[in-house]
Amino acid sequence: MVPQSGLPNGNAPASAFDMAAKMAEGLPGPAGAWTPIPRFSFVGGNNDSPSVPVGGLTEAAMSVLTKHGSELATYNLGGNPQGFEGLRTFVAGSLDANAHMPTSSEQVLVVSGSLQALDLVNAAFLRPGDVVVAEEATYGGMISKVARRGARCVGVELDDNGIVPERLAGLLDELAAAGTPPRFIYTIPTVQNPTGSVMPIERRREILAIARHFGVPIFEDECYSDLQWTGERPPTLRGLDCAESEGPSAVIYCGSFSKSIAPALRVGYIVGDVPIVRQLMALKDDAGTGAIEQLVLAEYAAAHFDDHVTQLRETLREKCAVMRHAVNTHMGALSQVAIKLGGPVQVTDPKGGIFVWLTFPAGTDTSSYLAPAAKRGIQFNEGAAWSVDPQWGARRMRLCFGSLSHDDIQEGVAALAQVIATT
Repeated sequence: MVPQSGLPNGNAPASAFDMAAKMAEGLPGPAGAWTPIPRFSFVGGNNDSPSVPVGGLTEAAMSVLTKHGSELATYNLGGNPQGFEGLRTFVAGSLDANAHMPTSSEQVLVVSGSLQALDLVNAAFLRPGDVVVAEEATYGGMISKVARRGARCVGVELDDNGIVPERLAGLLDELAAAGTPPRFIYTIPTVQNPTGSVMPIERRREILAIARHFGVPIFEDECYSDLQWTGERPPTLRGLDCAESEGPSAVIYCGSFSKSIAPALRVGYIVGDVPIVRQLMALKDDAGTGAIEQLVLAEYAAAHFDDHVTQLRETLREKCAVMRHAVNTHMGALSQVAIKLGGPVQVTDPKGGIFVWLTFPAGTDTSSYLAPAAKRGIQFNEGAAWSVDPQWGARRMRLCFGSLSHDDIQEGVAALAQVIATT
């Protein structure tokens, strides 16, 4: 009890209470005010809205709630905290059939989007000062999440087929010699983000052999692999490892329904050996991923997933062609952008997914275009945020074409090129 003499004078104005000053140090800056998505938004992982299977999801929701609605009264539907059995069974069967990765439902942990998968794996493996090896261009969310745990990413060179094996072996040798062997290798081998490459099967075997030689686990992120439209989908690293090596696997795998069905569902999954999955379950202290989303996905996907994804791939392939044509037209040789920058902008030819990765002439800093582009209602991802070495990534840019119409892609790229040419 505060003594009466210690209470403020009843006539004096109360002093302002600074709640922010009581928070922990080292937090990220406060989020800005929400603003509507502009017409020419080339950022994020948003997908084609007409392709969301609204009708099928509606039917699935009605059916599954009739069957399982009363089970919502208990956490995890009264079942396994690994996730709804029907969804885990679908994931296991789909990976076996489409990714050459025989999987049991006990090896699957349902999570709240692949971002939670990253958090759980990072929490299990990383300590302050640790090192993670990642592709030199990689998912920006992973870079920031590793940094928040006091660890750091070290980049390894990419080419059109993914990680360059010789560079990986040399880097792991250097890190071992320096006394900082990495806790794991983070890779996106199938429809790499942001480059859109697909690692061939023989190179996958080389990467696995190198990782096993140095005793380094692999964290395989395949969130875009369902969207590969060029060539046959190769076996996953985990699938190859389990088939060709004895004993426990060296690979933890994660996937997501965000890109194949809808980002707002926030449902992903981790696949690993059972002891690893159970350890990650112990770190997943959120009382379970949303049950309705799992129920609906399980009901819908069992009947319609493959047909839906086949159609979505073709939609995205057409959009990618429109995007590449627009970039080559407005930023290629003889364009005003090329004249100003001293050379054309190079654009990748992805084998799937929803992104193209642009490389500008040396000396360009794409972040300098963020503010003037925003004034024109244009958003893009500057390359530094998607590169382990921000200086290496400064002359690069990621553009998402997934959510825009053909007309908006063409007009948006033209408007962005004008911003670049006049800034």
